[in-house]
Amino acid sequence: MNVTTLPKPPRVGLVSLGCPKALVDSERIMTKLRADGYDMSPDYAGADVVLVNTCGFLDSAKEESLEAIGEAIAENGRVVVTGCMGKEAEVIRSRFPDVLAVTGPQQYEEVVAAVHEAAPPVPSPYIDLVPEAGLKLTPRHYSYLKISEGCNHRCSFCIIPSIRGDLASRRPDAIIREAEKLVAAGTKELLIISQDTSAYGLDLKHAAYPLKDGSEVRAHMTDLAAKLGELRTPEGEQPWVRLHYVYPYPHVDRVIPLMAEGKILPYLDIPFQHASPKVLKAMKRPANEAKVLERLLAWRAQVPDIAIRSSFVVGFPGETEEDFSYLLEWLQEAQLDRVGAFKFEPVEGAAANDLPDPVTQEDKQDRYERIMALSARISAEKLAAKVGSTIDVLIDRVDETASVDRPDRGHFDAPHPEHHHGVGATGRSKADAPEIDGEVHLRDAGGLKPGDFVRVRIEDSDEHDLYGVPL
Repeated sequence: MNVTTLPKPPRVGLVSLGCPKALVDSERIMTKLRADGYDMSPDYAGADVVLVNTCGFLDSAKEESLEAIGEAIAENGRVVVTGCMGKEAEVIRSRFPDVLAVTGPQQYEEVVAAVHEAAPPVPSPYIDLVPEAGLKLTPRHYSYLKISEGCNHRCSFCIIPSIRGDLASRRPDAIIREAEKLVAAGTKELLIISQDTSAYGLDLKHAAYPLKDGSEVRAHMTDLAAKLGELRTPEGEQPWVRLHYVYPYPHVDRVIPLMAEGKILPYLDIPFQHASPKVLKAMKRPANEAKVLERLLAWRAQVPDIAIRSSFVVGFPGETEEDFSYLLEWLQEAQLDRVGAFKFEPVEGAAANDLPDPVTQEDKQDRYERIMALSARISAEKLAAKVGSTIDVLIDRVDETASVDRPDRGHFDAPHPEHHHGVGATGRSKADAPEIDGEVHLRDAGGLKPGDFVRVRIEDSDEHDLYGVPL
């Protein structure tokens, strides 16, 4: 009897740095390579070639990328570099002349071709290597869904347009098809990402595109969100749809009713960056902070449980103590649910580098600590108000076993000792995006698994997380 021996496929190692948008790029590259017959290696030693997807947004991120390239060179020796820092190929090659190839962001065909040249694929017609939804770097139950590339803004601290170009929206029918495949493959939460989600479809003139069911969907954030809200899992559940990077354009008001109807999550990630009109002007960003406060009130009137997260830059050139105090007062009034802060860093190529009156490192650190302290205080108060309520939670992790001697980490950290027992689980509420927001830690969670939706009674809270028990 003749037995066919399948050839051993080449293996690719991957180091993916940067934001969720870069993570989606890595997933696309991995999906294509897997379709071409490659295996993925979990370590350097087993890889025929290592792909490093870099970040080039901040100088500190560039240095992290260079360190990752150096480690891959040292551990494996056969390295292909891609991503945002690929725009600076001369910098990479001057430091690491042995890299096999350097490609820029979104150059999927080029990076795949570079891997093919470094480790040629071995054709094999016997095995279907790629699942319908492609390969993912996130857990099976949630997925990032990128709806556009690039940005039309020219913020003085940002070089993203010079790296990724102007806004380039995907066709809405292609987005819906991808979302359907992800949900069919087990995705329970779709995290909508882009550089500027509110501007989606502007370059497509908000044209309508046909769907396979005979209906149409317009290339517009509101229409796309409404359509995504109609998706259902094979079990008939409605997946969560979460919007990220939403600039507060006037038409964002029309998304709020979709939240009230339960079509998308009551959650908005809005990059305000600052509140002081003077600083916002220097950043070249909209500066109508008073109207934003009015709109927050209006949104909360329509959807009382809406969660607003944002990020802020402290220590921007020219920021005075008066400007920073203004920001703190604005935050106290805005009562945002989740806040991230960053100390300003000069980025090569950014217009902000040439602005006068730089802020000292000491003042940057002091302001960073103060804004985070205020944000933690506001978060603690808001979370404490949820104690005694019942909420929906999406499970991310479950303890394998319960132990009196080794309680699960989340419950061990709980404010009160009555939560230090039982099989534990960790999940997220509708107000919590993965990795960046808080978590919900559960006791007595036997029988649950990642991807389950569960009703939870909240028993306790701290500055960032909730603690409860499944009902």
